[in-house]
Amino acid sequence: MAEVHFIGQLKGASNFPDQSLFCKWKMDIGDRWRMLSGECQGQTHLDCPQGGYPTTWSYPIDIHLATKGLTGEPRMHFQVWHQDAAGRNELYGYGTIYVPINPGFHPIDVAIWRPRGSAWERFRRFFVGGASQLDKPELIYTNPDLSHLRTEPMGTLHLELNVIARNFEKFGVVL
Repeated sequence: MAEVHFIGQLKGASNFPDQSLFCKWKMDIGDRWRMLSGECQGQTHLDCPQGGYPTTWSYPIDIHLATKGLTGEPRMHFQVWHQDAAGRNELYGYGTIYVPINPGFHPIDVAIWRPRGSAWERFRRFFVGGASQLDKPELIYTNPDLSHLRTEPMGTLHLELNVIARNFEKFGVVL
């Protein structure tokens, strides 16, 4: 079997409207890939930077996968959350990327977005707080075409991955 090893970190986030952020992530490997070691999901700590410093998590990622084919590339899904002064958690947005499988170092910026919501929801959010969320968040995992959603940008998540590939040449694949 061909193998791919992802070693890196979820560095942090920038350009969000508030500080005090944490991130939940999940790697979707589909049915063509098999987990050899590591965790396919996790959650960072809450970072509350002071003085305008960016959010920094430095959350380690170490995932080792095997496959017999290149169809159904792995994807990573992210949810960025904000914690307010009262300790309430509010979902700030979603992001998804296809994970690169070509060997080398990959700095990746993930655009985080949230549903725009109706005029009433935006009015309520302004006065009461809370955010518009997807009724069925699994849509971002199963539907590759989300162009019908009305969204607004929330910020950028920063990820660094080192990719090590092994035995792909046995299957006639040059990365």
